[in-house]
Amino acid sequence: MRVRVTLAAVLVVGLALVAGALVLVALLGAVLTDQVCADARERASQVAASGVADQSTARELVQLVHAGDEARLASPGTGCVSVEPPGYTEDFVFAAAPVRADAEVIVGRPLVDVLDSTRFVRRVLVVGVPLMMLIVGGVTWVVTGRVLAPVTAIRREVDGITASELHRRVPAARKDEIGRLARTMNRMLDRLQRSRESQQHFVSDASHELRSPIAAIRQHAEVAQAHPDRTTVDELASTVLAEDLRMQQLVDDLLLLARSDEAGPEPSRTPVDLDDLLFAEARRLREATKLVVDTSAVSAGQILGDETALARMIHNLTENAARHARTQIDFSLSESDDTVVLTISDDGPGIPVADRAHVFDRFVRLTPDRSRPTGGTGLGLAIVAEVITHHHGTIQIHTSPTGGATFEAHLPNGRT
Repeated sequence: MRVRVTLAAVLVVGLALVAGALVLVALLGAVLTDQVCADARERASQVAASGVADQSTARELVQLVHAGDEARLASPGTGCVSVEPPGYTEDFVFAAAPVRADAEVIVGRPLVDVLDSTRFVRRVLVVGVPLMMLIVGGVTWVVTGRVLAPVTAIRREVDGITASELHRRVPAARKDEIGRLARTMNRMLDRLQRSRESQQHFVSDASHELRSPIAAIRQHAEVAQAHPDRTTVDELASTVLAEDLRMQQLVDDLLLLARSDEAGPEPSRTPVDLDDLLFAEARRLREATKLVVDTSAVSAGQILGDETALARMIHNLTENAARHARTQIDFSLSESDDTVVLTISDDGPGIPVADRAHVFDRFVRLTPDRSRPTGGTGLGLAIVAEVITHHHGTIQIHTSPTGGATFEAHLPNGRT
């Protein structure tokens, strides 16, 4: 890169210097020639005014030309001409001035000084342009080396960072563009490190969760095979079916979260009546549990979104509330100009304030209860957070009036 920058700089400067040199020589020749022409016109006027002609010298040619004479030199008219007179080896500039109606004076001045000056400038430029290019090349090489040295250090450091060394960072002590680039690289490495750690934890937790039902199925199968008199086919089938359903739920949750992690398209935007989804969940809970489900605070509320995902979100919230509630669950739904507010409360033990920031993480359980009847997979609330985020909403946790937990979700109103 350093070589390319240096060559590019030298090429650009060299072309600029060559073009400038050509223009300079041309302008210098034109200016000096114009000056000689002006001197010749002034001298012709002086000779015409004095009435003296044919005062030619080695540095000046003067000729009086009469009308009808065969002029020895061509008359330039009112301007100047540059020609090589007979008997001379160099160009002259000729100017004319009228003496009387039938005669004029022609004065010629040599261009030898002009040619000598332009030749001298050309010689200087022939030497100066390459020298200037060498100087520019050397300065560019040194400057680019110093400027690109931090970039090279950053490149080498980043090139040496592997998936197992994401803790390494590039030096970012400078306060210029290089320093900002280094800090940007470090922020990117921070995100990669957090992502890798999250993936590792996710895979570890998923493996642990899958190992439990698999081990239970294997244990019951081995006991049934070794001691067929201690169990029945119905007991074995019930155990295997329960563990299989648990694995299926876990795999479905993992697949849903994996799809949500992908940068896919926005969820479908169709009108969804959240009050209908809440009433459906209330009916299910009343049939499946002995809990009191209060839906008196549910009013109309419509948003634009994915009905399947929103139904899954509400189901997970109600399942979480039912798992911790003692006797009652309260549903609430209200609608404002631009927001729909959904709340689900229970009268359970509640969630400590210090733990509320972590309940939406994956595989998080706030209690040591991991038994099959009461323990979940630890993914339900993570799915809730993902669905609400994909629908451009927010969710918060408060303490319910009965001392339990209240989950309050704010979603954009679909009627505006």
